[in-house]
Formats: sequence, structure tokens, C-alpha cells
Amino acid sequence: MIDVPTPLEHLPRFSAALGELARAAGQAGGPEVWVKREDLMPVGLGGNKTRGLEFLVGAALAEGADTLVTAGWRWSNHCRLAAAAAARAALAAHLVYAGPPHATPGPGQLMSELLGATIHFTEAPGRAALEAVLERVAADLGAGGRRPYLIAPGGAAMPGAIGQALAGIELADQLAERGLRPDLLAVATATGGTHAGVLVGLRIAGLSTRVAGFAVSGPAAPLRATVESLARELAGRSGLAAARARRGEPLDWAAEVNVDESQLGAGYGHRSAAADQAAALLARTEGILADPIFTARALAGLVALAREGRLAGRTALFWYGGGATGLFETLEG
Repeated sequence: MIDVPTPLEHLPRFSAALGELARAAGQAGGPEVWVKREDLMPVGLGGNKTRGLEFLVGAALAEGADTLVTAGWRWSNHCRLAAAAAARAALAAHLVYAGPPHATPGPGQLMSELLGATIHFTEAPGRAALEAVLERVAADLGAGGRRPYLIAPGGAAMPGAIGQALAGIELADQLAERGLRPDLLAVATATGGTHAGVLVGLRIAGLSTRVAGFAVSGPAAPLRATVESLARELAGRSGLAAARARRGEPLDWAAEVNVDESQLGAGYGHRSAAADQAAALLARTEGILADPIFTARALAGLVALAREGRLAGRTALFWYGGGATGLFETLEG
């Protein structure tokens, strides 16, 4: 399902534009910016959630499952890619969306249905309702003779997070080939699996790059707790935690896990002027379209750091995790 490594691209014109913005704000300059193009994965319109699904589908098949059951919001990249992964593996897919159905289905739902998924809705919004309906759907399928494999919302759980850690190691290899040791990696933090996995992967590879997560789905505190929990588990299973302890360099998770809610705005699925401006800057300098729900918010965080003078003369990355359908979603104002 994956074609790796995904490209690591330098963004010279975007970097120059960031430098101009920083200097206009009275700073010395901006960073050199690179992007990890996870959006160019080949299945289901692309996105790094495919990395985790490779492991989750493998686990489902190993358990003899015949149906994937997972959940997310109507613009969820994970849900769309779970439907695509199920199709590739000859499995059925049942997706639970938070909230009631819209009068006009959005592109994510339409594409998931095209891929063969059955869609369910929670009616009530919120994470608790989402998880309750997810478990009920799985139970109903089991009672009906199916063999469901339940995947946490967003795929933010083991063994899926292993795929994201491998992505971090892959990125470290690409950086080494180019002689780069970046200061910062900006990533959108929604359910936490990508953030946790990439962070641990970079540390396994020996890079100290700061991973700056920009909250897109809700307040920073619960997201930080989720990322830390997954990162701790990955570090334990991979041997990273033990290796660091033997060297007298234990991981300080309070310092390692950074989640910033400055780009959250009015909330998940709402428009953000800063994200729209950052997306326009990228599009008009590099011809790359960033979705407004996930990637553009991390990009807006990067722009804000440059304007504050915190990236002058440094090397920065941003993680384009996918989200093509988000470009066509109807968002709240």
C-alpha cells in the first residue's frame, strides 16, 4: 500500500517569502524550509495514515478478521484511507463519522463510499459518542457473524504507530543523505499517532530535531497526553528508552512532547485566516496545495515562528501528511 521513501523537497521560493515576512516584522531573516511529501502516497489520494494502516491491516488479517471498523470526523484522512486499505486487502470497511449526516455528503464521505465503505453516524458530536458508536457497530457486526477488527479513531494506537516511527527513521535517512540536521519539524496534531511515531523515529535515528505539534482537533493538554502515552509505548517497545537510560540520557517527555494550540482558532473543521494565508503563500510560491484542516495549520504555525524571529538562519521542515479532500470540504466560517 505504500511506496517509500516519499519525497523530501526543498522549498526555495517559500523559504525566501518567509524570510521577507520575517524581515518585515523586524527579524533577521527566516529559515530554509523542506517538506516531507506524505501526500504523494499512491493509495486513496495519499496520506501518511497509510503507513499505520499497513500494520493495522496486517494485524487484522493475522487475527482472521474480515471487516475493518474505525472512526473519525467527516473530513478524516484516516477513514478514507482505511476504506482504501480495506479494498486492497479484500476486507469490508465500516466507518463511523462524528455527528449527524450532512444534507450534502462531503468529498471524504463520497470517496469512502466509492471505495466500498459503509458509513455510520453518531448523531451526537464529540469523542465520547464517536467511541461509543464505534464499539456498538463492531459488536453488532460480530453478533451478525462478521469478524470485525476495531481500529481507534485516527488509527492512533499500536501497532499502527510503528508505521509512523518508521516514517521518522526514513526521514532521518533522507536528511543524512543531504547533510541536513534540521532544528524544527512542524506537524499537525489531530489524534497524535503521527506526532508520536515520527518523534520516536527521529530519536531512534539519533536526531534531536524539535517536533512542534500544532493542535488541530482540540486543546493542547489532552493531545499532549495522548502523544506522550503513545511515544512512551513506542520508545519502550523499540528499545529506545532502555538504550537512552543505559547511556545516562533518559528521555524527558515533558520537554520532548510539544503541542501548541495557537493555530486551533475556532476549532476542528473551522476556517482559519492564518491557515488560509499560509496555504496561499505555499501555493503561490511552490505550486503545492495544502489542505486547510490539517497541513495548513501546521504551516501557519511555522510562518508564525518565522515572524517571531525564532527560526532565523535555521533549517525547518513541515510534515505534509495528506488531506487532499479537505481542499473541497465545506468548513465552518
